[in-house]
Amino acid sequence: MPVVKYPRAVDPLWHEWDEKAQKCGLRHTIYAVNGDQYTGEWLDNLKHGKGTQIWKRTGAIYSGDWKFGKRDGYGSYSIPDPVTKEYKKVYTGWWKNDKKCGYGTLFYPSGECYEGEWSSGLRSGWGRMCYRDGSVYEGQWLAGQPGGQGMLCLSNDNRYEGGWKDGKKHGPGRFFYLDKGQLLEGIWVADIPKCGIMIDFGRDEAPAPTQYPIPKIELADPDAVLAEAQAMFDDSQN
Repeated sequence: MPVVKYPRAVDPLWHEWDEKAQKCGLRHTIYAVNGDQYTGEWLDNLKHGKGTQIWKRTGAIYSGDWKFGKRDGYGSYSIPDPVTKEYKKVYTGWWKNDKKCGYGTLFYPSGECYEGEWSSGLRSGWGRMCYRDGSVYEGQWLAGQPGGQGMLCLSNDNRYEGGWKDGKKHGPGRFFYLDKGQLLEGIWVADIPKCGIMIDFGRDEAPAPTQYPIPKIELADPDAVLAEAQAMFDDSQN
């Protein structure tokens, strides 16, 4: 029986261009089945290099670095305003493995803003948070909350400097009541001052000082009392 030879199928043009893109990092646009759109560089059929992704359902846009199909490197993420349809930046900074990681700035819908370090998508390391009520926290973060050493400045200029744990004042610290001209130095546990020393501080310049100054401490050794309280606090944490 004679052997019939069929002509070899010719690869479609898109396949040829896809192979070239994988080898050379060419930029081209791909549409997903759900309508999402990506324009940028590719490697081994994965988003890799510089590129822009548009999510059809939300209208969100990410423009920046990609690595093997995930956001990795420096990039910006924006969403459209529901009323004006103009794009507003949500996050600008560094990414790793599709999560915020490194230094970056996040703008919250409430108008609040965080600028600082991230790890695995959470605020972690050093950072500065500006809250809606006008207060500002600057210091260390852990797992998305103030943790470590930090300073909270309230809108009336009063401030706390000291330790934090799980987003609350915890450990040795100082609270400056600048509106009254007083200073509390002591130990906090879960946002509550457990012991400390209150003294006058800048009372003459305070806008609303107390009627009478604080009398002098009559303890023979106030530092020893505070040190004993510190030791008790340390023991309770172990």
